Amino acid sequence: MSVGNPSARRRPTAPRALAGLLVAHTLAAAGNVVTFVALPLYVLAETGSPAMAGVLAVATTLPVVVGGAFGGVLVDRFGYRRSSVLSDVVGAVTVGAIPLLHVTVGLPFGVLLALVFATGLLDTPGKSARTALVPEAASLAGVPLERALGWWGAASRGAMLVGAPVAGLLVAWWGPLLVLVVNAAAFLASAVVVAVGVPARLRPNDDDAPSPPPGHADPQPGYWRALGEGVRVLWGNPLLRAVVLLVLVTNALDIGRSSVILPVYAERELAGATSLGLLIGASGLGMFVGALLFSALGSRVPRRMVFAVGFLLAGGPQLIVLALRPGLGWCLLAAVLAGLAAGSINPILDTVLLEQVPPSMRARVFGVVDAGCWAAMPVGALATGFLVEGLGLVPSLLLLGATYLLVTLAPFVGSVWAGLDRRLLPVPDPDADTVVR
Repeated sequence: MSVGNPSARRRPTAPRALAGLLVAHTLAAAGNVVTFVALPLYVLAETGSPAMAGVLAVATTLPVVVGGAFGGVLVDRFGYRRSSVLSDVVGAVTVGAIPLLHVTVGLPFGVLLALVFATGLLDTPGKSARTALVPEAASLAGVPLERALGWWGAASRGAMLVGAPVAGLLVAWWGPLLVLVVNAAAFLASAVVVAVGVPARLRPNDDDAPSPPPGHADPQPGYWRALGEGVRVLWGNPLLRAVVLLVLVTNALDIGRSSVILPVYAERELAGATSLGLLIGASGLGMFVGALLFSALGSRVPRRMVFAVGFLLAGGPQLIVLALRPGLGWCLLAAVLAGLAAGSINPILDTVLLEQVPPSMRARVFGVVDAGCWAAMPVGALATGFLVEGLGLVPSLLLLGATYLLVTLAPFVGSVWAGLDRRLLPVPDPDADTVVR
């Protein structure tokens, strides 16, 4: 009797896990793109105020900081797969409530902000949960980590590429709130894909293990201790600390550009919702290509130089081009080139994180990293809204563009950034096993 090769018996499961994560990640990202296009246009149409668009962006970004900081520990305990499903189901309910209230009893601005906040509160923990499973899914599928993370970045950028123009057209046809039904459906589909397509026993640590028997100590630290461990891992690593501080500033500039500048620019200088969708889609096209290039070449190119040049070209030049008011065609070209430069940034950062963070601590550390990177975004969004109202659109573009260029010179100097080129195996975790049955 032939027993067979255990690896061969598991082979059909292995690629399914990675494929399921990629599909779910794409669906969730596509749903978020719809909201990203629709809600600022709704607020601008209702209020005519860039400052109110900034307030909406605060409600969008603040829960990411809170959820990232405090949700990661719960994800580590609750389980990555289950956390992903729960996050998407809650997102579907809260997003779906927006158009439902709009067509029934009405939607006051405060209620809209509350629903947006509730949606974002679990979004980052859900994303962290899916990302934390990528190394094991990639290993089982026989795919190098950098290639898998290149696909991961390409999936979200592809969602921007397709989702943003479609969202712009749907907003023009249906209005900015009814189109959120598409977002709710995307969240539900993502939850189903993870529940069905990702094996329940895929995990970097034994997060589904039963509680220890009486008389044995619980190996899990307390909540606050676990959160503190995540903070210490981040702050004790000079490279990760430098990355978070840099992205903290650039994200504050990016959220002002994406949630205030681009919607106002599309309304005042271009053709409204359709143009905004095209601009975001063009950026997604560039990012999609950039992420695929990193997927193919990432293991053979110097990460630091790709990261530094990409960051330098990803933000400032596009803002300066927009300030020149060159017309839609040139704006789209600038968006594609900026996206191409940015396409490798997140895959590089994800690779470094997954290499340097112990598997059993991924969600809590990723949550702290996300919270740190997003911490200034509410302030950046609000400040940009008032800046555009007070200073005007073109001066605001020039000021943000120059600031972005100055900040992104940082990776070219300082020895700490040399750590980007140190390719490491994922950090060993002696108490964790990858289990797929």
